[in-house]
Amino acid sequence: MLLTRLRYYILMSSELMFHVNLWKKQLGHVPDSIWQNEAIETLVLADNNLTALPDRFAALQNLRMLDLGHNLLTDLPASLGDLSNLTDFLYLHDNQLCSVPDSFAGLSRLRYLNLSQNHFTQFPETVLSLCALVELRLDDNRLSQLPADFSQLAKLRELHLRNNRLTTVPDSISELRDLRQLDLRGNPLTGLPATLVTLPRLEKLDLRWVSKLPDVPWFCELEARGCLVYR
Repeated sequence: MLLTRLRYYILMSSELMFHVNLWKKQLGHVPDSIWQNEAIETLVLADNNLTALPDRFAALQNLRMLDLGHNLLTDLPASLGDLSNLTDFLYLHDNQLCSVPDSFAGLSRLRYLNLSQNHFTQFPETVLSLCALVELRLDDNRLSQLPADFSQLAKLRELHLRNNRLTTVPDSISELRDLRQLDLRGNPLTGLPATLVTLPRLEKLDLRWVSKLPDVPWFCELEARGCLVYR
């Protein structure tokens, strides 16, 4: 993932005039100069020992991509939800978050959200409001169950839930008709809804490191139509 991000930054920096990359600068805080440049479209603040963020993101109305990964954040400011033009990427991987603000519902154009390697014990249901999401990552958290209704995430193509505490997933995941990848590795699954076989575009179902899941007859049906089932 790190190499993927670096390639992404190189590509984006050649295309964007207002790209600010402060990755791994040991800042400890967000420089005041950031809030004075409303033209910023891409902002990278990853790996800076940030423990808190000022509630000033409403000043960055042109922001399309924000990377706050690999910090020490325990909560997020409400003004993140004011970033109505945040479309490409919100990276919050490897922090200490256990919730997101209700204002997250304002990120209605966001396509990629990474909340992996945090402290979530409950699925942040506000995320279900992000109807433009194409990829959602919640790997390496402490989720024991998922919300009953995933239907709002109709554009989702990838759902990554590796290394949580899930014993099953809700039937409503079968409503994600554009889903291509479902990663459930390392969960203590004891069963899966048979409705998953109806996902018309599923290309990969990853169940490696799942020791309690009994053999499921419909796996063969998925494989027969070209879906890779790793188990």
